Amino acid sequence: MNRLSPALLCLLLAACGGPRLESPSHFGTATPLTCVPYAREVSGIELSGDAYEWWGEAQGVYPRTQVPHAGAVLVFAPHGNMSVGHLAVVTSVENARRVLVTQSNWLPHRIEHDQPVIDVSPGNDWTAVRVWYEPAHGMGRSVYPTYGFILPN
Repeated sequence: MNRLSPALLCLLLAACGGPRLESPSHFGTATPLTCVPYAREVSGIELSGDAYEWWGEAQGVYPRTQVPHAGAVLVFAPHGNMSVGHLAVVTSVENARRVLVTQSNWLPHRIEHDQPVIDVSPGNDWTAVRVWYEPAHGMGRSVYPTYGFILPN
C-alpha cells in the first residue's frame, strides 16, 4: 500500500486551495480572450478600443468614479509590458481599499474569479493598486497605475 508523506499531502492540499482559474475554451474559442471583450460581456459596458482608452471613452457616456462599486470596471493605465492597459470587473467591495475582481488574461489564457486587488495609492483614490498573483499565491509586488472605475448605467 502506497502512502503519501505528510509533507507531500500538505503540498497537494495547499495547491487545491487557490482561486479558481478557467481556460477561455469554455467560450468555444482556441484564442486567448483578452480583457476588453470579457469586461464588456461581464459588465454590460459597451465601449471599444484598447483597455486604457475606456477611461476617456466613458466620459459623458458612463459615470466614472474613484470609489469602487460592485459591477464597475477598474481601468488600468499602460505600464511596463502592459502597453494597452487592462480591465477588471469588480465582483465585490470588501472595504474602501480592497476589492475582488473577475478578469481575463491577467495570467495568459485564463479567466480569474474573485481575485483581490488593493488600493496602495497615497491619496486612497485607487490610482495605484497591487493585484493578486496566483502563481505566488499572494499579492504581486508590482504597483500598477489605474484611472479609476467606470460604472454601468
